Amino acid sequence: LCGPWYNPPAPPKEGAPANFDAHQSPVRSSFDQEAAAVLSARMAVHQTETDEVADVLRWVDRSLIRLCAKFAEYRVDDPSSFRLSAEFSLYPQFMFHLRRSQFLQLFNSSPDEAAYYRYVLARENTTNSLIMIQPTLLSYSFNGPPQAALLDSESVRPDTILLLDTFFHVVVFHGETIAAWREQGYHEQEEHAAFRALLEAPQSDAQLIMDARFPVPRYIVCDQHKSEARFLMAKLNPSQTHNSNLDGGGGTQVNTDDVSLRVFMEHLMKLAVQP
Repeated sequence: LCGPWYNPPAPPKEGAPANFDAHQSPVRSSFDQEAAAVLSARMAVHQTETDEVADVLRWVDRSLIRLCAKFAEYRVDDPSSFRLSAEFSLYPQFMFHLRRSQFLQLFNSSPDEAAYYRYVLARENTTNSLIMIQPTLLSYSFNGPPQAALLDSESVRPDTILLLDTFFHVVVFHGETIAAWREQGYHEQEEHAAFRALLEAPQSDAQLIMDARFPVPRYIVCDQHKSEARFLMAKLNPSQTHNSNLDGGGGTQVNTDDVSLRVFMEHLMKLAVQP
């Protein structure tokens, strides 16, 4: 059982990937990316006690690049050939959201808030810790039952309601059209019972989340383009920003200078395939 860990790797066959020996490792087939993401987050948080946050972010980036360089499939100096197996496919996404989380980005957080967030991350289980790193998002609309939505600015649409669970906050976000209909009192009219049910569904689900969690998260109800919408917008992947050209495909702009997940992955692939 321990042989593959210490025996010299067999010479790669002609035409095999640059990291052929890593593909034969039992680590590759048994890798738990959820547990690894939580462990990396806790190690990064622990380092913030002695190191500057900028140094911790560089450590997170270097660790991710090394992991991808070892276990991804690619040809040297060819980013287009970069492929991650199913066991590793979500890990870069977790690290992207960790870099933008309240654990490593302290802007607009007091020292006691930062200490509280980091303490809770260290004591919760893997499932709850993953929610802190990459929050869950549900979308409610007239088109059917609630559906899981991408944590992306493209998920924000005027005719939907979003339910965001960050573990510390539970946010019910009304799209622009939904908020306008509510302000006009359509949900109080009998002929619009479906709209009333749509408004109540995310609030009921939010209550279930809060009833089952300790410490109880902060409950926020907000509308698109209003001040408290920032609690949702700050967690979304900024695939569309004020510098983007909207093509009418839906979504909303996020006013940020942060790179999107797509740009993050492009840079990761370029660095991972370097010799």
